[in-house]
Amino acid sequence: MTNVYEFSVKQTNGEEKSLKDYEGKPLLIVNTASKCGLTPQFKGLQELYDQYNEQGLEILGFPCDQFNNQEFDNIDETMEFCQRNYGVTFPMFAKIDVNGDNTDPLFQHLKEAKKGVLSKNIKWNFTKFLVDRNGQVVERYAPTTEPEKIEADIEKVL
Repeated sequence: MTNVYEFSVKQTNGEEKSLKDYEGKPLLIVNTASKCGLTPQFKGLQELYDQYNEQGLEILGFPCDQFNNQEFDNIDETMEFCQRNYGVTFPMFAKIDVNGDNTDPLFQHLKEAKKGVLSKNIKWNFTKFLVDRNGQVVERYAPTTEPEKIEADIEKVL
């Protein structure tokens, strides 16, 4: 697979969604967690979505429980938490693994396309991948990179 639009992901209701539905749009793909010290980044992500969605940006959130069990067991709790506490309206998907034997194929592709500083594995919640309109991964951001620090890069792919 050569671009992210060739993947399908599971929605919170368990149904598959083709990322082809986002073809031609820049994407910011993030592995999230509801009970993490970085969880307040949802606010910044939502602000980016509010500011740039009309220009085509989509932010795709993928809850992950692989780092100190910082995600709710039930996806409905995750969705309610994100909406109630941070007003999240960008698409959120089913809980996934981003490392290990059960790594989601999309995240396997993202990690291969843009390796981290010391390894390709994702080190923590809120690792972010910026994808251009052609479905190519153009940047990877550390978990501690605040969403507003990504704004200039987002503007380049819009």
